[in-house]
Formats: sequence, structure tokens, C-alpha cells
Amino acid sequence: MDLKSLVRSIPDYPKQGIVFRDITTLLQSPVGFRRSVDELVQPFAGSAINRVAGIEARGFILGGAVAHQLSVGFVPIRKKGKLPWQTISVEYQLEYGSDEIEIHIDGINQGDRVLLVDDLIATGGTATAAVELIREAGGEVVGCSFVIELPALGGRQRLEALGVSVRTLMEFEGE
Repeated sequence: MDLKSLVRSIPDYPKQGIVFRDITTLLQSPVGFRRSVDELVQPFAGSAINRVAGIEARGFILGGAVAHQLSVGFVPIRKKGKLPWQTISVEYQLEYGSDEIEIHIDGINQGDRVLLVDDLIATGGTATAAVELIREAGGEVVGCSFVIELPALGGRQRLEALGVSVRTLMEFEGE
């Protein structure tokens, strides 16, 4: 099965000139979803990971499944103001402005070995902020797993510059 064929491409969304890569069609396929999770897990099996962190929102779906398969806990990384208890946060820059992500203060313990999971790596802004957040909480980022990479936008290089290994299942050209 070609996983890439299960990803829907939506031209001019969210704005003119962008092709949005929609993984909901991949998630709807029982075989595609299972294979994606298996392939996200495989390089990190046996790596003594004890937490999976997933970035809001599709990272929750994938990260939860990966955590289940690794038999470890799951930590949601959310936009500021969405978590109900005490948090730590990191602010990061966007093309126009800034954003902030956070986790609960007890989501990651000192020395936890964490796998970061999301659906897509583009510029790497949110993912690098998530790595910073995990490290600030005392965790060690063992690696990052993404379904899709947009290599022209340089996200992989930003993460690798932080000393983090990156696993992706497929690439698409463009934005």
C-alpha cells in the first residue's frame, strides 16, 4: 500500500498558492492508519522511551496511538490557554507574529525520554518550540516522528541543528 496515495491534496487552502496535505483520508483507512503508526514507532522501538508528546491537534491522534503501541504515557502539547492546570510554556515566532505552546507542569519528569509526534513538518517552528518545551521540563527528546515532510521549508534541518533525529514517512514538494 502506498501511504502517500491516501493523503488528500487540497489546492489553495488555507490561502492561494498553498497545497494543504490532508491526512484525514489516511486516518480513515484502517490499513493506512495502522501502517503509519507502525512506521512511526519502528525506529524508536527499544529506545527506552517513557513518554510520547503530541502537538495539537493531529499529533494527538497519531501520538496517542504511538504511545499506546510503545506502552508509555502521552503528553499533549497545546496552544496557550487550553490546558486546565498549571503549565509551563514556550513562545515562538511565526511568519507574522508569535504563538505559544504549553504542557502541564507534571507532564514530563526530569530525565524522561520523549518521542515527539505530529502529522507534518514544514518550517519546523512549532516542532522546535516543542523540543525546547520538553527540554525545559527536564525531558530528553529521543526523536521526532512525522507522517509528512515538506523538505523545501527546512524544518528537518532546524530540528537536526538541535541534535534531534527526525523520522518522516513521506515527502511532498512545495508549501
